[in-house]
Amino acid sequence: MTPEELKQKALAYHSEGKPGKIAVRSTKPCTSGEELSLAYTPGVAQPCLEIKENKENVWRYTFRSNTVAVISDGTAVLGLGNIGAEAGLPVMEGKAVLFKHFADIDAIPVCLNRVANADGKTDADKLIAAAATLEPTFGGFNLEDIAAPACFKVERELKKMLSIPVFHDDQHGTAIISLAAILNGLQLIGKKIEECRFVVNGAGAAGLACSRFYLAAGAKVENMILCNSKGVIRKDSPNLNEEQQFFAKDTELRTLADAMKGADIFLGFSAPNCVTADMVRSMNRDAIVFAMANPTPEIFPDVAMAAGAALTGTGRSDFPNQINNVLGFPGIFRGALDVRAKDINEEMKLAASLALAELARAEIPEDVKAELKKAYPADAARGLFDTPAGLRKDMLIPKPFDPRVVPAVARKVAEAAVKSGVAQIVIDDFDAYEKEVAARIAASRA
Repeated sequence: MTPEELKQKALAYHSEGKPGKIAVRSTKPCTSGEELSLAYTPGVAQPCLEIKENKENVWRYTFRSNTVAVISDGTAVLGLGNIGAEAGLPVMEGKAVLFKHFADIDAIPVCLNRVANADGKTDADKLIAAAATLEPTFGGFNLEDIAAPACFKVERELKKMLSIPVFHDDQHGTAIISLAAILNGLQLIGKKIEECRFVVNGAGAAGLACSRFYLAAGAKVENMILCNSKGVIRKDSPNLNEEQQFFAKDTELRTLADAMKGADIFLGFSAPNCVTADMVRSMNRDAIVFAMANPTPEIFPDVAMAAGAALTGTGRSDFPNQINNVLGFPGIFRGALDVRAKDINEEMKLAASLALAELARAEIPEDVKAELKKAYPADAARGLFDTPAGLRKDMLIPKPFDPRVVPAVARKVAEAAVKSGVAQIVIDDFDAYEKEVAARIAASRA
């Protein structure tokens, strides 16, 4: 498909029929006078009074228990930059489509304007104040496409203020998915995360959050070098924010090429074609190269493999090991909502990574295999789904359309929420819960 063909198809997709990609659908009938009186006045007064008496009843009588706000100011839209709230709305609608399709969660786009400073950059305090007022309506907040460094403060302060889970997917989604791939990759090549040298190119929201998350999984900060467009982030680098300062090194290394010499793992959240084959050749034996810039990665997987990389991954769907956030956020929020978690904490995020890593190693049942072959005909043609259980270098993480993903992630996230004390509902039988989630999602698609 040519760029012009893609443009015309995408514009037609978004404009034909009802404009946009989502709509509100009533879950109760309203086809008679009696049903009208129950849906609205006078009947609606009864749940109102029950909630007034006890605010916890809002979870029983309204849509809140299954509804997430996708909140953005449009200042850091993937591949497009600071395009504003209105232009960001199609992206937030798209996120709502994925929430519904993959996890049967109702998600409402909330694109905020007038939350910027005079320079057009996000004013974290304004965005926090605006978002916090929405708490009574939603079961959770998915923060999206908010520029760094404001995004760090926005998430941090909202998590402190609110009693519902707040999750910035640009930070933690990529971290969760990429960690699952790293864990399986390291097992495949026989290395330990605590001994690996990491190079992370891109010191924005994704790069910084991923680096922090890898530390929680056992990586050592002394083994981690971060780079930005100016090179290695050093103690003497100017204009570093608080998060970047944490990773700054007292080192003679200056360029990305310097940093990659002897590295075990490269992760790119930066710019196209900034990594060369020679840089990959300079890495340690059995190097892992996850080049996740979109749509053009820092280095294409075939070039990296030819230069000696053992394992590769990208943000693209046309190469193996796509680091796709849709593997994470639907199941994470499904599990968090179902136990009415007050937070999405580190334990829950690590549980999601481990669930994905475990699932990628599992045997693929025949019914799942049939769905995967339908969704990924090219992969099916080369026999990817017919291999026995175990680690596969070209499938370090599951495919997004694997129907086991959301139930497995939701189960592990809900378990972690209960164990870590942030759940307000306790599930006694998690095997049954995982099956219920799978059945619910299947029914929502029927």
